[in-house]
Amino acid sequence: MTGSFLKRNPSVPIMLGALLLVTFLVSILSEAAGGGLSTSFVKTLGMTLCLALAALAMDLVWGYAGILSLGNIAFFALGGYMIGMWLMTARTENIVAESLAGSVIPPTPAEIRDAVGGQIFGVVGSSDFPPIWSLSSSLWAQLALVVLVPSLLALVFGWLAFRSRVTGVYLSILTQAMTLALALYLFQNDSGLRGNNGLSGLQNLPGQGDVPQAQVALWFLWGSAVALGLGYVLCAWVVSGKFGAILRGIRDNEARVRFLGYPVEGFKLAVFTLSAAITGIAGALYYPQAGIVNPAEMMPIASIYLAVWVAIGGRGRLYGAVIGAIVVSLVSSFFTSGQLPDLDLGPLRIVWVDWWLVFLGLSFVAVTLFAPRGLGGLVDLWTHRRRPSRHGADLGPDRGSFREEEAEA
Repeated sequence: MTGSFLKRNPSVPIMLGALLLVTFLVSILSEAAGGGLSTSFVKTLGMTLCLALAALAMDLVWGYAGILSLGNIAFFALGGYMIGMWLMTARTENIVAESLAGSVIPPTPAEIRDAVGGQIFGVVGSSDFPPIWSLSSSLWAQLALVVLVPSLLALVFGWLAFRSRVTGVYLSILTQAMTLALALYLFQNDSGLRGNNGLSGLQNLPGQGDVPQAQVALWFLWGSAVALGLGYVLCAWVVSGKFGAILRGIRDNEARVRFLGYPVEGFKLAVFTLSAAITGIAGALYYPQAGIVNPAEMMPIASIYLAVWVAIGGRGRLYGAVIGAIVVSLVSSFFTSGQLPDLDLGPLRIVWVDWWLVFLGLSFVAVTLFAPRGLGGLVDLWTHRRRPSRHGADLGPDRGSFREEEAEA
C-alpha cells in the first residue's frame, strides 16, 4: 500500500527529503549551534514553512476542489489566537508568581488569577478573564482548540454556503466578507482578545526564560518542518485516491458529479473543513515566531496573498503551492527588509518596500496569462511529466464513447 502511494505521489519523498536536508543544514549553521546564520533568518525560514503549509491547505480547496476561499487567513489567525492565549496566560502566571513569592502572606490562587488578569487585560481597561479564556491555563485544551475552532467555523460557514449551492465568485466574496466581519469584531476591546492590541510577547515560551531565542527559533523551525512534512503527506493521500478524483471532478464539472449521484456538498464541506484545520495548525506555529497576533493579520488582503502564492506556484500541484509560498515569502522578506538601496530613475524613484507589491501583482498577472501552470510547471518540464494522451482512446464501455472535451480535461 505504501509503495502504491509513493508511486502515485513521487513528489512526497522528494519534498520530505528536501525538508530534512534544509532543516539539517540550517540547524548546524544556525547561531544556536555556533554558526553564522542569524536568529532572525532562522525565524524567517520557520515562518516561511508555516506559510507554505497554509498555501498547501489553500491549494487543497482551490487547486483540487475549485473553491476559491478568500477566508483561509481567518483560520490562520484563529490558530494563532488559540495558542497565544495559553502562551500569554502561562507566561504572565510565572511572572506574577515570581513577583509575589516574597510576600509575607502567600497569595491565594484567586489573587494570582486577578493579578494575571490585570496584567493581560489592563490595556483594554479590565482585569477579569473573559469566558473564552476559561481553558487558557491548559496547554492541551488550547492545542485542541487550535484545530477545533477553525474547523468549527469552516463547518458552520461551509454548511450554510454549500447547501445553498453558492459557487464561484459569489462564494469567494462570502468567504472574504466572513473574514472581514471577524476582523472587525476582534478590533473591539470587548471581544475578549484585547482588541487592536492583540496578543503579544508570544515568542517568550513559559518556563524557558533562560533559553536563548536562538535555540527557541530552532525549535520552532523543527516543529514547522515536521508540520509541513506531515501536512504534505496528508494532502497527497487525500488527493491521490478516490476522494481526490471526486474533488477534481467537482472542480471541472460539478453538475456532472452531482448527476452521477455523489453528495457534492458533503465532499466540499469535508475538504473545506480539513483545509481550515491545517491552516489553523500553520497559524499556531507561525505567530509564536512572529511574536504577536492581532486583528490586522486577518484583513482580507492576506487571504489574497495566499491565493497569489498558490497561483504563482501552480495550483492543482501540491509542490507548486509549497514552492510558490516559499519563493514569494523569501523574496518579499528580501525586498521589504530595507537593506536594498532605493533606485533613482530620474522622474521615477523606486522604493523597494513600497514597490514590492506592484511587482508581486505584475508577477501574478504574468503567470496567469503566460504560465498558468506556475513555477510548478518548471518542475514538470524538469521531470518530463506530461498529461497522458487520451486522444483517440475509448473512454467508456462502448466504442465511440470518447468525447473531445473529456480528453482535454
